[in-house]
Amino acid sequence: GAGGDKPLAEAGPSPLSRVLRISQLDAFELDGALEHLIWSQFARCFQHFKPGLLTPAEPELKALLQLLLWRFTVYSNSATVGQTLLNVRYRNALIPSQRYRPMSRQQKLWFALLTVGGKWLRERSHTLFLLGRPVDAGVQKARGILALISGLSKAASLFNFLLFLQSGAFPTLTERLLGVQPVFSRPQGPRDINFQYMNRELLWHGFAEFLIFLLPLINTWKLKASLSALFSLADKTKGGADAETSSHMECAVCSEWPTMPHSIGCSHVFCYYCVKSHTMADIFFTCPKCSTELKKKQKKKQKKEKEEKKEKEKKKEKKKKKKKALDWQPVKGVSRLLPNEHQ
Repeated sequence: GAGGDKPLAEAGPSPLSRVLRISQLDAFELDGALEHLIWSQFARCFQHFKPGLLTPAEPELKALLQLLLWRFTVYSNSATVGQTLLNVRYRNALIPSQRYRPMSRQQKLWFALLTVGGKWLRERSHTLFLLGRPVDAGVQKARGILALISGLSKAASLFNFLLFLQSGAFPTLTERLLGVQPVFSRPQGPRDINFQYMNRELLWHGFAEFLIFLLPLINTWKLKASLSALFSLADKTKGGADAETSSHMECAVCSEWPTMPHSIGCSHVFCYYCVKSHTMADIFFTCPKCSTELKKKQKKKQKKEKEEKKEKEKKKEKKKKKKKALDWQPVKGVSRLLPNEHQ
């Protein structure tokens, strides 16, 4: 065969089975992904150069990379990279035969011209006839011819794709014009996958989808709060007074010293921002320590602050008492002077 092809007929006569439509379309997707990957890797080599260095010659560089890819895939093996991954290759459908016939040399060259050259012409056409040239009759005519050819090719490609969906052969207009058809590279054997394995995979896949649907409906905060409340009750019975004092010294949500302490109706203290954010996220917010439902946010003063205030009040009362005692205490000599003054 041309281009180094090895006919499949050497392995023994076998009927050429038709490739599924989805496999043919998947091969095109894989080829497009590979071309994009090669171009991105090539462009990354010039990332430290002047920005926009490759832009003027980008269509030509892409065409050159696609030609290199064509040389080592279609020209050598009558199969693109995507087809090779899917165990598919092109055969010459112009020669009716039950044995595999590879693409001819002419078919491979025309394949490169129509695929690589067509992409290059589409990307370069706007600069060939539109930019940097005076608008004259010749340019207008060339522009009209290009627009007509582009529109006819798109319409023909659409019609060909509808025929492909109906018959399952020749997914692109290029393949239909050249008479090349994808077939399996090797005969397809019986299914080797155990049905128990397939059932298990389907079961786990359905269970995962059910969890993805169910998890957003579960109030995880409330579940966590109820579980932590159970453990906190056990800690209270063990800790006693220490647990009670710690409930006033730390926020029940973030376990830090409470900032702007508030209460929701239980003995625990919350930061204002903690309780505010959680009540905005969950209307039925409950205390994570004791599961008390939110009644009304109240400012909670710390025990230490209360004690300090009481001490200040006691000191003030003592000072007042001292002042009163000094005001009413008799001065020495006053009692003696008063009678003499009357006399």
